[in-house]
Amino acid sequence: MAREDNRGGGRGRDENPEFADRLVAINRVSKTVKGGKRFGFAALVVVGDQRGRVGFGKGKAKEVPEAIRKATEQAKRSLIRVPLRDGRTLHHDTQGRHGAGKVVMRTATAGTGIIAGGPMRAVFEMLGVQDVVAKSLGSQNPYNMIRATIDGLKQEASPRQIAQRRGKKVADILKKPENEAAPETAEAAEA
Repeated sequence: MAREDNRGGGRGRDENPEFADRLVAINRVSKTVKGGKRFGFAALVVVGDQRGRVGFGKGKAKEVPEAIRKATEQAKRSLIRVPLRDGRTLHHDTQGRHGAGKVVMRTATAGTGIIAGGPMRAVFEMLGVQDVVAKSLGSQNPYNMIRATIDGLKQEASPRQIAQRRGKKVADILKKPENEAAPETAEAAEA
């Protein structure tokens, strides 16, 4: 009896309050058996801390709440970290693919908001992105769209990561080459 009292009932202490979750899709499937049909449910959930970590999961069960719980647990196990510029947008434009699904994600200026459709919007909101322009090409299946979005986000790299990989300083990576700036000043001097 004491053990039940400590649990706190339902959604309690064992769940991490730092993660937000979003139910993207729920699908009812049926299996025809001798006595009739048996129904089951499949849930697709996106989980994130809204500070650069996001993951997705799918769960199947006979009841909807159980399917959502399984999907949420799987999503928490599959979290990835994505570097964000100023904590609000992506560092660079990127593309992601999965199967027939293809997504294009572009950085955006402050105040743009999340311009993305359905499942992609859920991923960006859980990730904590505030400004992004995204387009889904090909498959409209929510599973493939989310997988393609995650694939594109895995390719995202910050200037610090690139500098570290190349053994340079961040300032060397970000500064523009001098030979590109020279022709502009030469044209201005001729005019």
